[in-house]
Amino acid sequence: MERLPISTEHCTVERDGHVVIVTMNRPEARNALSSAMLVGLADAWAYMSETPEVRAGILTGTGGQFCAGADLKAMGTPPSDPKVQERMQQISNFHWKGLLREGRPTKPLICAIEGYAVAGGTELLVGTDLRVVAEDATLGLYEAKRGLFPMGGCAIRLPRQIGYAAAMDILLTARSVTPQEALAMGLINKVVPSGTALQAARELAAQIAECGPLAVQAILHTYRETEHLSEEEALKISDEIGWPVIGSEDAKEGSKAFKEKRPPTFKGK
Repeated sequence: MERLPISTEHCTVERDGHVVIVTMNRPEARNALSSAMLVGLADAWAYMSETPEVRAGILTGTGGQFCAGADLKAMGTPPSDPKVQERMQQISNFHWKGLLREGRPTKPLICAIEGYAVAGGTELLVGTDLRVVAEDATLGLYEAKRGLFPMGGCAIRLPRQIGYAAAMDILLTARSVTPQEALAMGLINKVVPSGTALQAARELAAQIAECGPLAVQAILHTYRETEHLSEEEALKISDEIGWPVIGSEDAKEGSKAFKEKRPPTFKGK
């Protein structure tokens, strides 16, 4: 496991082969969001997108917690690290990029959740592509209960992902949601025993990393570009994105490996 220099005091970014593991690291505050954490997250997503060898990412937290939302005091206090202060000036909208509101990585991102994933923690979850949650975790968007608003985009994304009635139940009551409820709503992919979320996420990431990277990225790109278009309009864009993948070296390698009954060696070309 290689620790990357883009790590900050509140966000550790590591790489294990084709997989990047991003760990929110403020256990004393249940990994509540700080400016240093958001800068680290924003840089991690950019690194994932810009590094051809990376095929998937995992977002998790330390201390048996995921993220308890925004720490407004910490976000208003300048980080002690001058490099982080400099990155805050260099990254346009680092808050929104870190929170996955914009600048989402072009590779699949899996969240591995233990403990609390509430408010901004649930907003981060909704920004990921696959979601693994421990059986005793707590989810929820508490903003309305505190007279606040979910600025990470959940008022828009959540109804589109799980339907109007279920989303309004979560958003308007501002109540806690169990992993079992979230699974039934289609908000998450898998509920796992406590303490095993990261391992389950690593297994998913390994499966993704074995697939053709061009194909995986094209599938994500197609969905994001066509989510709100008619089927006729969406298929045109799907063809524009898909045909180059069909004609790629990876596609030829996949067919050849199938015929030769061996694992394919994809190069992302």
